[in-house]
Amino acid sequence: MGDAHEPVVVVGLGRFGASIALELTRQGTEVLAIDASHDVVQAVSRDIGQVVTADCTDLETLRQLGVGDYRRAVVAVGDHLEDSILVTSLLVDLGVPDIWARAISTHHGRILERIGAHHVVFPEQDMGQRVAHLVSGTALDYLRLDDGCALAKLRPPRGLIDVPLGSSEIRDRYRVTVVSIKRRDEEFTSATDDTVVRRGDIVLVVGRDEDVEKLLEDS
Repeated sequence: MGDAHEPVVVVGLGRFGASIALELTRQGTEVLAIDASHDVVQAVSRDIGQVVTADCTDLETLRQLGVGDYRRAVVAVGDHLEDSILVTSLLVDLGVPDIWARAISTHHGRILERIGAHHVVFPEQDMGQRVAHLVSGTALDYLRLDDGCALAKLRPPRGLIDVPLGSSEIRDRYRVTVVSIKRRDEEFTSATDDTVVRRGDIVLVVGRDEDVEKLLEDS
């Protein structure tokens, strides 16, 4: 997906969109957030660097805001199907190469995919924090568990590569555990202290939410 801190435009600042925009901002990603409601924009303006009140369904408005210069965009206006479909199609017209769109039903998701959305997410299943990690590229998958723990699938950070897990100090430094590893073209297998992680591997890491977040920030 490119640089994890590459700027992202978020269109629609309801609960889901605002959650993504705030989490991306917390991760250090530059965000342009857009919503048609002045009150909604005011509510998040202190926490997100660049927030604009604008009609997201107007192509010329999006052009003037420079949306076409962004490589990644999140369409979070899923409650209004027509607006969601229109905004997604406008982003496709503008040539945004990585579009994430919120859907409220399977049928809605299929439409978004057909008009050019590269990723379709369902807020009932995909919380904003998880989607933000996926959009930014810091994690390949992320699941926050009910007991305050999190599970993340990611490419191994530099400090894990070419050393046995038992010598990597990942538990001491981040207080997380690598539970499984996937080599190229192989299935996930259990990891032990003797397992050596190679470049190109994928690892599953589990730990308390804040500790996994710290690992992702440093990756």
